[in-house]
Amino acid sequence: MKAAQISRQHLVSQVLLRQFTMPGPKGSGWQLLPFDVCNPERRNKLKSPRACGWAEDFVAFDSASAEELWGSVETRAPAALKAVQAGTPFADPLHVEVLRDLVVLHYVRSHRYRGAHTNAFETVSVNLRSKLIRQYPEQIRREALRQTGLHLAGSGSLGTFAERLIKQSEVTQDFGSGKLFRTSIESMFHKVRAMAAKWYLEVLTPESGQFLVGDNPAVTVRTDATPFSYNMAFGDAHSIVLPIGPRHLLALGPENMLGSIPRTVVDELNAVQILAADRYVYMHPRSELETFARAKARQRQADRMNR
Repeated sequence: MKAAQISRQHLVSQVLLRQFTMPGPKGSGWQLLPFDVCNPERRNKLKSPRACGWAEDFVAFDSASAEELWGSVETRAPAALKAVQAGTPFADPLHVEVLRDLVVLHYVRSHRYRGAHTNAFETVSVNLRSKLIRQYPEQIRREALRQTGLHLAGSGSLGTFAERLIKQSEVTQDFGSGKLFRTSIESMFHKVRAMAAKWYLEVLTPESGQFLVGDNPAVTVRTDATPFSYNMAFGDAHSIVLPIGPRHLLALGPENMLGSIPRTVVDELNAVQILAADRYVYMHPRSELETFARAKARQRQADRMNR
């Protein structure tokens, strides 16, 4: 039997979000603090990991296939995260593999990737329309006559019918249903996983302060200037970073290592999470990071208004 479509799909793994929680008031369970970076003045309430980091029908076609792929990483993550907390992430090579896969998973399964997929498809469609009009005007006229009985004259009517042909194509139908995105994101996961396998894993802790995590949590960064630049292509980045708790962050690097970083670098990495977020960042309720997040979110709003 075919598995049912899953509507609420977590882009930030619940196993990761749980690392940022503490017991809530009056037996309300483990909770963390979401911060709305699009509305920095909004008062934010504690929520459970289940209520955070998800999107409705992110993979809209055969989500069970994608969830099975993500689950192959997430079900192995708790043991690897415990090894990080114990300070022994490199004692078992399988832990390193899982943690690296956790970075890849969150890099690919993201609002950022879905936006890139949509933009790429729209760009290809526009370019294809122009190519059809330029290279195959007579074929378009004949097909229009066959389908509609109309004789097309000007370039405007040619363009309109070219768009109609594109919409009728199997690729466009697959884009509309979400099938194209599902196959694309699964393929991209395997591609990035193979690329990341050539990197090693850094497990970093703050000398002071805490990490927060955004809803686009695995971010490419360059650290050769401050503020850190982010969201560049994988091949142009110095690393992909992923906070996995208030006291631990994973980074792809040139060698396996445990290390600590100063507060200034922690602040830079937290700023990247806020600026790269789609809508929310999440923090431990006692992290005292709300003021920092609010200032960076205001900066983000101002930067976008001035573009």
